[in-house]
Amino acid sequence: MYALVDCNNFYASCERVFNPKMEGKPVVVLSNNDGCVIARSNEAKEMGVPMGAPAFEYEKMFEQNNVQVFSSNYALYGDLSDRVMKVLSRFTPNIEMYSIDEAFLDLSNFPYHDLEKYCANIRRTVIQETGIPVSIGAAATKTLAKVANRYAKKRKREIGVHILNLQEEINHALTATDIEDVWGVGGQYAKLLKGTGIRTAFEFTLLQEEWVRKNIHVTGLKTLLELRGVPCYSLEQVPPAKQGICTSRSFGTLVTDYTTLQESVATFASRCSEKLRKQHSVAAMLQVFVHTNPFREQDPQYFNSKSVILSTPTNVSYDMAKAAITGLKMIYRKGYNYKKTGVMVTGITPEQSVQLSMFEHPKFAKNKSVMQSVDRINKIMGRDKVRLTAMGFDRTWKLRQEKKSPCYTTRWSDLLTIQV
Repeated sequence: MYALVDCNNFYASCERVFNPKMEGKPVVVLSNNDGCVIARSNEAKEMGVPMGAPAFEYEKMFEQNNVQVFSSNYALYGDLSDRVMKVLSRFTPNIEMYSIDEAFLDLSNFPYHDLEKYCANIRRTVIQETGIPVSIGAAATKTLAKVANRYAKKRKREIGVHILNLQEEINHALTATDIEDVWGVGGQYAKLLKGTGIRTAFEFTLLQEEWVRKNIHVTGLKTLLELRGVPCYSLEQVPPAKQGICTSRSFGTLVTDYTTLQESVATFASRCSEKLRKQHSVAAMLQVFVHTNPFREQDPQYFNSKSVILSTPTNVSYDMAKAAITGLKMIYRKGYNYKKTGVMVTGITPEQSVQLSMFEHPKFAKNKSVMQSVDRINKIMGRDKVRLTAMGFDRTWKLRQEKKSPCYTTRWSDLLTIQV
């Protein structure tokens, strides 16, 4: 049996953990630069606030209904996610962190007597130790566990747990699940299926395997079998290495000068390098891009990108930053109001597979030692305590986060204080 644990309205729930007065009140969290709504509490959903709603269009509604609005606080969300995952790992050693707010647990051959009580205990423990409410769905396959979780979240909100182990219960849950809500069925395939009269997950399970393989290919066939209770996806306890890494941000204010753009791309190149080192990989190519704000029709528009082939695949921050700056020099044009820059690395391979010449070996070992030291210091002392000079220090281009909550769990100065 697989159990899917999903944090309810995760970002909004994180904001409530250290501010219990917000319980029962509508809460929304905004995207980078406070642009759009990316998370909503149940109260905000019931008010009709849509996902992706432009914040400026709903300012009046937020004010009239006393909606609590927050900027994204990814340091807080990431730390609380880690805490949730650590609690879950106490209940089974077999866990797959599917996303920042979801995890699959493999409960096969596990010594529990009542699965529903066991899952209820998991849910209760997570809430008690982290303050984050979760919903849990369990079934024989990961896709059915997704269906069970959605059913628990939508139809058994107070209990928060739903187990699918009897065929009658499975059929009922599948009938209650729209085809576009099935894990593994994308928008185009959902449109195709609806065109043939298939509107629910249960109707999908009645299709012939040959038809599904022909029209929705192998992925669709695996989804069909999973919904029928045949496991096709195993637990991925070690996440696969990324084959492409991109770091980019929109600026809090429009940028015109080259120096500021250089600081941003050097920073993003360094971030890509950190991610590569974390998964013990190197990249052979880097692409840097810039663009203006297409919504400012009064401004001249410009978009460009440049790919730079690295002489030797690397994950060294200063090599990546140098390549990114080289690319930026080729595409930078004066007279434009730039809104966003970014760096993407591709051609990713395992670190140990890099072919080096006899002259590069000493340099590679030295660079690896330096980067390990930098990563270790920054992990202990805080991000960017040791950084490249090219990354700058003022960060005038950083995100606009006017409604950001304190970093209660990751910064001493933001530690919650209580007066008695």
